Amino acid sequence: MITTKRAYDPISRSDGRRFLVERLWPRGLTKAKLHVEAWLKEVGPSTELRQWFAHDREKWDTFRTRYALELDSRPEAWQPIVSAARRGIVTLVYSSHDTEHNNAVALQGYLKAKSRRPAHAERRHGGHPHGRDDG
Repeated sequence: MITTKRAYDPISRSDGRRFLVERLWPRGLTKAKLHVEAWLKEVGPSTELRQWFAHDREKWDTFRTRYALELDSRPEAWQPIVSAARRGIVTLVYSSHDTEHNNAVALQGYLKAKSRRPAHAERRHGGHPHGRDDG
């Protein structure tokens, strides 16, 4: 399961493994206070995309589409999250004030969609993950 949480909210045992998914470190927080397993800078949106979006809710749908394209081009950035989520709860930590329109929420949706795709592909191709029938 993948959840999201503001960096400034209290840490909880129910957070599971926490990953900071921002390119910039949250202002005013020390490493000890943030308590994240890893800072995955490369999974955050590019500086250009982040600055273009500027947390403008009217740009949200376009932001998510553009961000997904960036994520498609660098699966090595988000793969640690998927691996951790297979073993338990993962919390994507972000610093935005907007709890509904931020890169962690967009990333969470992207990863949920990704996790559904292989199951469909396996059913469509007789169960083999690469579409081959070796039997």
